[in-house]
Amino acid sequence: MIQVVTTRNAPKSWSWSYSKLKNYETCPKRYWHIDVQRDVKEEEGEALTYGNQLHDALAKRIGKGVPLPEPFKNMEKWAERILTGGGNILVEQKLAIREDFGPTDWFGKDAWYRGIGDVIKIIEDVALIVDWKTGKIIEDGSQLALMAQCVFTHHPTVQKVRSEFVWLKEDATTRADFDRNDMVGVWKGLWPRVQALKQAHDQMIFPPKPGGLCRRWCPVTVCPHQGT
Repeated sequence: MIQVVTTRNAPKSWSWSYSKLKNYETCPKRYWHIDVQRDVKEEEGEALTYGNQLHDALAKRIGKGVPLPEPFKNMEKWAERILTGGGNILVEQKLAIREDFGPTDWFGKDAWYRGIGDVIKIIEDVALIVDWKTGKIIEDGSQLALMAQCVFTHHPTVQKVRSEFVWLKEDATTRADFDRNDMVGVWKGLWPRVQALKQAHDQMIFPPKPGGLCRRWCPVTVCPHQGT
């Protein structure tokens, strides 16, 4: 017997993001409660509030020409750096891709990976991606690579990407350059990590992983390691 499944009734496919992958690798149980079950919510501290406000101010400055408010005036040079030199400038771009690396809508049922580009600047076949960071410098090339893939997927004329973290408190940048033809090699390194996350969902296995967050920063009180 042939079973026909209509698009309307088809279930949403499993999807992930860089933050979900990172949270899972930090502690599967914490990830389960916060990102999957959502029965535990993290409180928004001062650092997160500050980061959200600064992201919003820079998006309005670059995307709409709204002057930066007084607390963030010293970030003007970073906005000018983006605005100088022309090009097609996009802010807060929500980009989703399918498992076959084709483009899809952010809320599409076939969305497999989702990423947000704080700033994407395209000049002919080259793109610059900027991710604003307000915390301490922690380099993670996989996040830069994933955003580069989103740009390659949604902008087929782009052949090269420079992806940057801008560390606003440190007044510094770290970057990685990607060529469209090199992305297969990049995915060979990422794929085992993604498959581990997918397998955890398939098998519904999310064990606790004791670490430095347990004592003071983990809100999952049902975990035996919380507070230890």
